[in-house]
Amino acid sequence: MRLKKINFDLILFFAVIIISLFGVLMIYSSSSIWAEYKFQDSFKYLKSQSLFLIVGIVLMLIISKFDYNKYKSKANLILGVCFLLLILVLIPGIGSVRNGSRSWFGIGPFGIQPSEFTKLALIIFTAKYLEKNQKLVTDVKKGVFPILGLTLLAFGIIMLQPDFGTGTIIVMTIVCMLFVSGVKMGFFMKIGVVGIIGVVALIIAAPYRLARILSFVDPWKDPLGTGFQIIQSLYAIGPGGLLGMGLGNSIQKHFYLPEPQTDFIFSIISEELGFLGIIIVSTLFLTIIYRGIKISLNSKDLFGKYLGFGMIFQLSFQAILNLMVVVGLIPVTGVTLPFLSYGGSSLLITMVGMGILLNISRFQK
Repeated sequence: MRLKKINFDLILFFAVIIISLFGVLMIYSSSSIWAEYKFQDSFKYLKSQSLFLIVGIVLMLIISKFDYNKYKSKANLILGVCFLLLILVLIPGIGSVRNGSRSWFGIGPFGIQPSEFTKLALIIFTAKYLEKNQKLVTDVKKGVFPILGLTLLAFGIIMLQPDFGTGTIIVMTIVCMLFVSGVKMGFFMKIGVVGIIGVVALIIAAPYRLARILSFVDPWKDPLGTGFQIIQSLYAIGPGGLLGMGLGNSIQKHFYLPEPQTDFIFSIISEELGFLGIIIVSTLFLTIIYRGIKISLNSKDLFGKYLGFGMIFQLSFQAILNLMVVVGLIPVTGVTLPFLSYGGSSLLITMVGMGILLNISRFQK
C-alpha cells in the first residue's frame, strides 16, 4: 500500500525540544556545586549534556527522515549486535564498573551503556515479530513464548551486570506490546504471578536488594545507609511548595543528595520550582505520550503501530519508575528520568526513539 507522505508531528517535536532544553538547565542547576568540587568546573555536566543534546537532536532529525519500514530487514542484525555488546560489557577489562554495576564501555570521559541500545533493538525486533506472526499471537506456545523467551534472555544478561531497573523496563515494554497485539488477558495474569515469584527470588539471591526493600519500607531505620537517598529526596520535595525555593537555590544539592543530576533530578526540580515545576514536567511528558499514542494508533501498517507503541511504552515506564522512586513509592532502581537526567547513552537512545516516532507520524491515515 502506498502511503501518503506528510510532515512529521510538530507538537511532539517541540515538546521533545522543550523538555530536553529544560533538562539541560536543571542539570546545570543541580550539578554545578558537585561539578565544581569534583572537577573544579561548575559547567562540567552542562557542557557534556549539551554536547549529547546537540548530537541527539541531529540524530532525531536524520532518523525522522529515514523510512521506519527499513528497520525490519535489519532487526535481527541490530538485536544480535546488542546481545554481543551485553556479553562483552560483562568481561573485566572491557566493561567498566559504575555505581556497582558493570554496565558501561568507558570511552575517555564518556561511557556507553549497551543495555540502553538493547531496549531499542528489542522493540524493533518485537514489532517485526508481531507483524509477521499476527495470526499466532492467540497461541501462547507458538506465538508468545518465543519472543518472551528472548526478552527474558536479555533480562537475564542485564541482571548479571546487575541492572534491575533497565531489565524491568524491557520486560514491561515487551509485555505491553504483546498486550496491544491481542494476546489473551489470562496470559498476563499468569505472567504477573510468575513475575512476582521471580522478583522474590531475585531479592533472596542478592542481600543488597532486600536492604533496598527494607529501606523503602522504613528509610529512617538506616538514615545514613540504605535509606539515605530516599530521605534526602523527600527533604528536597517537601519544602518546594507552590513556586519552590527559586532556580539554583536548592539546599539538597549541596552534597546532601548524592549526584542529584542523575536519578533524583526530579527532586531538585520540585525543590527549586515547586508545584509549578512538577506541572511543567508532567505536562510535557503527557504531551509526548499522548502524541506518541495517537501516532501509533494512526499508523497504516502493523509494524509502525507496534513500533510506535513500543517506543512510547518504554518512555512511559522509565519515567513512571523514576518518579515513583523519587517520591518513595518503590525502592531505588537506578532508573534515570528521560530527557531530564544526566546521561549520554540514555539521552541519545531516547532521541533516536523520538526520531522513529516522528518518522512514523509522516505516514498517517
